[in-house]
Amino acid sequence: MGHENVTEFILLGLFTDENSKVACFVLFLLCYIAILSGNLLVLLTIRGSRLSEQPMYFFLSYLSLMDVCFTSTVAPKLITDLLAQQKTISYNSCMAQMFSAHFFGATEIFILVAMAYDHYAAICRPLHYMVIMNRQVCYVLVMASAMGAFSHSIMQVLIIIGLPFCGPNQIDHYFCDVFPLLKLACTDTRLWVIAIITTTGVLSILTFVALVISYVIILSTLRTCSSEGRRKALFTCSSHITVIFMFFFPLIFTCAPTTDSVGKDKVFALFYTIIAPMFNPLIYTLRNTDMKSAMRKLWGRDKLSEGK
Repeated sequence: MGHENVTEFILLGLFTDENSKVACFVLFLLCYIAILSGNLLVLLTIRGSRLSEQPMYFFLSYLSLMDVCFTSTVAPKLITDLLAQQKTISYNSCMAQMFSAHFFGATEIFILVAMAYDHYAAICRPLHYMVIMNRQVCYVLVMASAMGAFSHSIMQVLIIIGLPFCGPNQIDHYFCDVFPLLKLACTDTRLWVIAIITTTGVLSILTFVALVISYVIILSTLRTCSSEGRRKALFTCSSHITVIFMFFFPLIFTCAPTTDSVGKDKVFALFYTIIAPMFNPLIYTLRNTDMKSAMRKLWGRDKLSEGK
């Protein structure tokens, strides 16, 4: 089997309209700069302050790192291809991009699950919280997230590597992904499409449902809390729920392709590759007093006043 005589693919990109390409180049470049600066600011603020001692911020720093890595596997190629004449990608680079995107994306999903577990422990089991969520448990959850993501990603790559590519090599997408590649294979891939929809799609839906149920339990527990405790917990949970919806909704639609789904897939993919990673730092910092005060201490006015 293997990839027969196809040594490179052509990425058709997001649009075919030539007139909008320069405007989109500027827009996506600014988005990518915002993603890098926003997420790195969150990551460095947590790592450089006492916040890293708290499990919630420990996970949030890894979430920001995954956002940077995930977007960096897709955005640079998308941005440069908008102005390039030849939008080619070698077979090996295509496999590497697909593996990386799935690895960092899946790790992010598992970290979101770990954060939900942390919120559950903090709100529903407050007396045992420090025992349940000790530092060792936090590291185990991050390692388990990475290992789960690795097994998911390597499966996707192994499926594609086993297929013959001998004819058309134009990928109707702006990055290498499983479904657009399955369409190009010189063999009947309907069974693989069904297998991937049932594994990836069902896994995404089950994870999303589990997260929603966990937050229903958490929010119902909040009724017994004091008004101050309830307000703080609601702020924390609402941020997390917003991120979950922004990430999962487009992902679930992408994992359940219909007959004319490629155009929709590209738009939905924009949500979890560009839009969600750009808004995550804003969602987690704008209404979070701990983050804002840590940022001031580390980067801003407090440093200047200490210097005086």
